[in-house]
Formats: sequence, C-alpha cells, structure tokens
Amino acid sequence: TEAEYISLSSALREVISVVHLLEEFNKRNFPIHGATPKVTCRAFEDNRSCIEIATNHKTRPRTKHLSVRLHHFRSHVVNKTITIEHVSRKQQMADIFTKPLPRQQFIYLRDRLMNWSSP
Repeated sequence: TEAEYISLSSALREVISVVHLLEEFNKRNFPIHGATPKVTCRAFEDNRSCIEIATNHKTRPRTKHLSVRLHHFRSHVVNKTITIEHVSRKQQMADIFTKPLPRQQFIYLRDRLMNWSSP
C-alpha cells in the first residue's frame, strides 16, 4: 500500500503541474476557440487501501509515518479536480509496462492499449 501511494503521489505531482499550466492559460485569456475547458483528471488505481488513504483524510496508526509531502494532491481530490477511481487488476493498463504478465493478460492489455479488437 505504501509503495502504491508513493507512486500515485509521484504521478499526480506531474499531473498537477499540467493542470496548473492549463489553468494559467485560462486566467491569461489565452485564445481558445470554443468554450473554456474545465480541467480535471481521472487517476486509476488498483489498490483499494491506497484509494482510501488518498480520499479519506483520517490519520491512522499504520499511515501516520507517510510524509506530508506525499499528501500534496489531497486538496485537488477534495476540489474534485482529480478523481481517483478503482480499476481491477486485470484491467490495469500500466501493468503491461511494469510487470511480467501471463500471455493471455498481456495480449488483452496490448490489444486495449493499441485499440485493436481481439479475434
């Protein structure tokens, strides 16, 4: 759970920078054709404990050691700029890049990633 939370925190650190950049474009009246977009992000996580720590701001004995620097994205979760959604382990697209997978799951994720239809 701790490693998953650190990874989520690291990924959202990058996302928040992009969100701030896009919000700055909106504030500076950067010419955008059409309606001004609302910037939001959906993060997908397969660890329910990690999602619970990220969305529920209670300190627990097992999580109190997590550094404050890891909780930087919580205000964005409260403001609903970032939503963290559960995805099953079989559907987790990132696994194709980070884990050795059984052949069938690899083919399934590869086909989804490449937007190929399976025979």
